[in-house]
Amino acid sequence: MSGLAAIPEGVQGGDVAAQQRLAGLRQSWQSSHALLAIPVALILVITVADINSPADVHLGPALVIAPAITASFAGPRLTGVIGVLAVAAQVIIGVSHGGLTTTNHVVQIATLTVLSVLIVFFCAVRERRSRQLAQVRSVAEAAQHVLLWPLPDRIGPLQVACLYLAAEDEAQIGGDLYAATRTEHGARLMIGDVRGKGLPAIGEAALLLGAFREAAHQHTTLPALAAGLEQSVARYLADFEPEEEAGERFATTLLLEIPDEDPITRLTSCGHPPPLLLRPGEAVTVLVHPAPPLGVGHTGPQDYTLDVFSFEPGDTLLLYTDGVIEARDPAGEFYPFTERAAQWTDASPETLLHHIRRDLLAHAGGRLDDDAALIAIRRTTTPHPRRRHGRLIHGGGFRHGSTTSQ
Repeated sequence: MSGLAAIPEGVQGGDVAAQQRLAGLRQSWQSSHALLAIPVALILVITVADINSPADVHLGPALVIAPAITASFAGPRLTGVIGVLAVAAQVIIGVSHGGLTTTNHVVQIATLTVLSVLIVFFCAVRERRSRQLAQVRSVAEAAQHVLLWPLPDRIGPLQVACLYLAAEDEAQIGGDLYAATRTEHGARLMIGDVRGKGLPAIGEAALLLGAFREAAHQHTTLPALAAGLEQSVARYLADFEPEEEAGERFATTLLLEIPDEDPITRLTSCGHPPPLLLRPGEAVTVLVHPAPPLGVGHTGPQDYTLDVFSFEPGDTLLLYTDGVIEARDPAGEFYPFTERAAQWTDASPETLLHHIRRDLLAHAGGRLDDDAALIAIRRTTTPHPRRRHGRLIHGGGFRHGSTTSQ
């Protein structure tokens, strides 16, 4: 499994994730204990300073700073320990200044005790909510990975790498999508962009991914596949979207079919940006005849065009969504995608996307306004050994397949 963010295979992926969480907890625990030196030192300094100060100078109230600081990096137990130490220090200060019978010292001790208890209480509330947020985030990340997995690094004679940059904070996916599957004679791929952001866009993206993985094995031509996806989108909009909003929902999609034996690529575009074909020293935009996006009402294969172009060994095909070409720098200039891609035509798919990711984020000031997805595909001269048709590729239902071994 590869892409720019590879997912470990099988049960080992869960083991690695668990080990990473344990390592993070261990590191957090060690950091908290190291930082405890700060409030402890603060208590000692304030106590010594107050004891050695004149009777009319009272530094003891500053002891509340110690548990307050501790609550910023530790849990309620350690915060409570520091609170107890702070109260004990206040008692020592009171004794050193003539005893605990004066109203002033009693009030200071009582006030510090109450404040320490409140700090511990709110620290416990914060920690509980942090655990709930971490659990929700973990479930969300698992759902996102189930929906959109990185593509396999090899599909037949193709080297593949993928990249997804989500515009939403804390999100790993949005309205952009991609998928790949092995058919009997080659590979079929899809990249798309659902209009909108947030949960509605993710829902429609999930529908398209599921529909593609099934329909790619049922239709013999890409126009027929596009018509099948259009019907799936139409049913989804009719069933789940309000009628007044259904007309505003659509998805641009690019469907590709790359045979194992023939050095060509077949392509059907549903309103999606055309791919770039990279050859040594140049990047050329592939000429396509796009149909309208999915969701606007086309019903038959006759509504879609099949384009065919040469894809020789050593060529690299770069698929992308409009979040890439519409990224702007602070001055409002669009990202010069074709020009930049031409600089890395000799790079492997994974290295190519690494360069583009770094350059794109630098151009956009580190943050994109729209989701961006890219797939880099290179045809090699040595086909990958074929596997039994229909066998699942780990990570989201992508399939290897054919009937013989090479």
